[in-house]
Amino acid sequence: MLDTLSHFIAGKLEQSESGEFVENRSPATGAVIGRVANGTSADVNRAVEAAVAALPGWRDQKPIGRGRVMQEIARNIRARIAELAAAEAADTGMPLVQARGQMETAAAYFEFYGGLVNLPHGETIDLGPSYHSYTRREPFGVVGVILPWNAPVNQAARAIAPALAAGNTVVAKPSEETSTSAIRLAQLATESGLPAGVLNVVLGVGAGVGAAVVEHPKVRKVSFTGSVRAGREVGKIAAERIIPLTLELGGKSPNIIFDDADLTSAVPSTLRGFAGNAGQICVAGTRLLVQKSIKDEFLAKLKEAAEALKLGPVADAFFGPMITRAQYDKVLNYFDIAQQEGAKLVTGGKALSNDAVGDGWYVQPTIYEVRPEMRIASEEIFGPVLSVIPFDDEEDAIRIANDTEYGLAAGIHTQNLSRAHRVAARLEAGQVYINEYLAGGIETPFGGFKQSGYGREKGIEALHHYTQLKCVTVRL
Repeated sequence: MLDTLSHFIAGKLEQSESGEFVENRSPATGAVIGRVANGTSADVNRAVEAAVAALPGWRDQKPIGRGRVMQEIARNIRARIAELAAAEAADTGMPLVQARGQMETAAAYFEFYGGLVNLPHGETIDLGPSYHSYTRREPFGVVGVILPWNAPVNQAARAIAPALAAGNTVVAKPSEETSTSAIRLAQLATESGLPAGVLNVVLGVGAGVGAAVVEHPKVRKVSFTGSVRAGREVGKIAAERIIPLTLELGGKSPNIIFDDADLTSAVPSTLRGFAGNAGQICVAGTRLLVQKSIKDEFLAKLKEAAEALKLGPVADAFFGPMITRAQYDKVLNYFDIAQQEGAKLVTGGKALSNDAVGDGWYVQPTIYEVRPEMRIASEEIFGPVLSVIPFDDEEDAIRIANDTEYGLAAGIHTQNLSRAHRVAARLEAGQVYINEYLAGGIETPFGGFKQSGYGREKGIEALHHYTQLKCVTVRL
């Protein structure tokens, strides 16, 4: 029997008003493995009303009480990590060890923000002896969280944990492609003591359910992670309603390898940066800028490392399949575009095809030498596809790196500390990784410049984005 996922509203599973479902397919096999409720605006309204009803009790309790619940959620995620990771791996096709890592990160978010519940405090302002003026940081109320399909539980915890820590209630909408972990997380949170209605999950197709979340008059803040195209649509609705957004959108991030880089670390760092999670991370370092004097040596080492990766449905695979069929087809189309544009193939460039993968949506890690104006060098592909661009000197590297509409991340590999900081200051990106691509953790703020979005997730900074500032002034 196929698994059937229903909405989670006011602390319990609820059927959709429409009675309709969408198929859930396994990326590893292509087979139908379940059904996901296809929600409507009526389902969203039920979830929002549940969040509104739960808000006073959650918002008004002492912060330490919220913190204890969040710490308990973290403990229970770890206690059930094998079960939760298996569900995540089935939904996304990612290797089980990677899914376990995603669960550990989710637990860490609740642990981290559960310990920071007292942090969003105000300040006093000196207006002289006749006045007492102070500020308060208060929750918005109901926060809508719209999630992507590429790292479901990680992204859910990243937004939900700080929103709850600040005293908000949440209506989350996961991707219809990967909904299981959001439902499991909401159930586990309620079992851990989170009051019914504080965290609700509505399932369904984004164009209907996601838009209904943003449009709802009682949703006061939205966090959206996804494509630039979808982010623009969310932004239009939010602008009409005049509500704040956190937008974490796409990327085409440069990773710069200078001629003094330590190649023993730069090669595996580059590989993880563009091929981790099969390249299905918006922060992936998919534009590799290599100083001309070491380009051939570096590419030879990188090619060897890429071709040594274990792929397919094996226990120690480096990465899994494309998570959706549409994304699989998109990546294969970019292979055709690369060939048409005259890009030089270094390795890969095909679907992975053997008896082990069957009808799974796997592609090879792929490296091309390109010109900066090529589509594969400028457009976000969202797959394990690396575009290599040579550069002459520091100024040339900075110019090429910044020549993009995106600004999510950038990498620098050099043993010259002065150069590292000098270049980092001039790169137009929300985070810069030096000598380890994807360095950082849940403690470090995360967000983009330019078309990569605005607002910040992660770290202490996220708490400020889930609160609004009030100033109170008393004449004494």
